[in-house]
Amino acid sequence: MAQSTIEWTEMTWNPTTGCTKVSQGCKFCYAEIMSKRLKAMGVEKYKDNFAVRTHENALRTPYTWKKSKVVFVNSMSDLFHEQIPLEFIKKVFKVMNENPQHVFQVLTKRAERLLELHTELKWSHNIWMGVSVEEQKVENRIDYLRKTDARVKFLSLEPLIGALPNLNLKKMDWVIVGGESGHTPRPMDADWVIDIQEQCKKADVAFFFKQWGGKNKKKNGRVLNGRTYDEMPELELQQSV
Repeated sequence: MAQSTIEWTEMTWNPTTGCTKVSQGCKFCYAEIMSKRLKAMGVEKYKDNFAVRTHENALRTPYTWKKSKVVFVNSMSDLFHEQIPLEFIKKVFKVMNENPQHVFQVLTKRAERLLELHTELKWSHNIWMGVSVEEQKVENRIDYLRKTDARVKFLSLEPLIGALPNLNLKKMDWVIVGGESGHTPRPMDADWVIDIQEQCKKADVAFFFKQWGGKNKKKNGRVLNGRTYDEMPELELQQSV
């Protein structure tokens, strides 16, 4: 576990690590770059660099947190990667089910496998399930997510590399938008972001603007329309499972 600098969460928890590229949003994967750094630093968990691995010892970690947390699950992987066995995914879900005091945010680009497995999993109220949608070519991921039993559903439109003028936000609870950062980031048009914000407002969906991105993401900031957007679904931490 680690405290997170990601604006829409508090900390990260990685019971699996490693991944493979599936779409244009993966082109400059920050997790792949970070894995190389961690391997070079001698961190045991990343000895195999970005190869897909499961970590049984990480399953105990959420039980040790004394205060309620908002947790991004697998910032360094994709829980629904085809190399991660269903049995291990079930173990991760069991941990989340047994820790209702925390919110667990799970994000995948493998929406088809998510839908394929969703009836095998217990969707307690504290599991927020999201899919990444970086351009129109992969908008069908939203349709797969919509059909799942996840109680809170969200979209991560990051890195946003194209306009998304006709989003179907039915049954969606939250939308995150962010531009790409790094040495050679692909540009994000302000009109794309404004249009998405307006679509969310019309559909009464929480909107979170993470960053403009670019080579200097800190300098470019996260102000849109003269303000910041930090909307989130209600944190239903104290409900029973």
